[in-house]
Order: sequence, then C-alpha cells, then structure tokens
Amino acid sequence: MQSIKLCSHVGADGILHLNIPVGITDKEIEVMVIDQQLEPSAQTKTPEELGWSPGFFEKTYGICQDDPIVIDSEGDFEVREEIL
Repeated sequence: MQSIKLCSHVGADGILHLNIPVGITDKEIEVMVIDQQLEPSAQTKTPEELGWSPGFFEKTYGICQDDPIVIDSEGDFEVREEIL
C-alpha cells in the first residue's frame, strides 16, 4: 500500500480532477479519497511583528559572501563489524 498526499484546486465547476501516476499498469487497485477543505492561511506576520529589529535581514543578508564558511574534514570513521 502506498500513501500519496497532495493539494489540489477545485475549479468553478465544483469538480476535482486528479491525475496521479502510481507506476502500476494493467492491474486493479483500490483508491481512497478523503477531502478536507483547507482554511485560508493566517495573514503572514512581518519580521518586526515576529521580534526582529527593523531592517535586520536587509543589513545581514550576504555578509559572509566574501568570507565563506569552510567545513573541515570530519576525519576517518571507525570500521565496524558488519551485523548479519
């Protein structure tokens, strides 16, 4: 059994059209459709409303561009016995 979750739009005609490739050919399958109307998302808050100082992202975006972060080697990992 495979579960596929997707969001789709119901047109003005009130009909939901689904095109879902399942990778199976010439077989019978059982399909269950559960519809749940999504509530409109709440108004997006500004960075200032979320507690950031005014202009924070504009001032700090790209400050590491001339001095990129370099990640050192993590070293060699120990070789473990294979579990059968």
